[in-house]
Amino acid sequence: MTRKLTLWVNSSPVEIDYFVQNFLDHTVTGMVSSLEGVMEIRELDISVQEGQTSILLNGVSLPINDFVNELFRNTLSGLVSTLKGISDVRELMLGIQH
Repeated sequence: MTRKLTLWVNSSPVEIDYFVQNFLDHTVTGMVSSLEGVMEIRELDISVQEGQTSILLNGVSLPINDFVNELFRNTLSGLVSTLKGISDVRELMLGIQH
């Protein structure tokens, strides 16, 4: 299954190669799939700004608790901060679409 993935860090687009795209896709969709009540993932937008994570799944905002907020924020910031040219992640936006 091929998905389109877009990544923005600190208001700038980030180019990612095939490996990173697939790694982020599988990691993030796996995390979202484990949340209660999640069905098929057709479109997924995640943003982390000012310590708050928001998840938009198939056009619907998912409610998350503090633990899930921190888990997504720390996981995504950690993954993205290892990419070449990124040293400080203040905000990020990740989009995954079929």
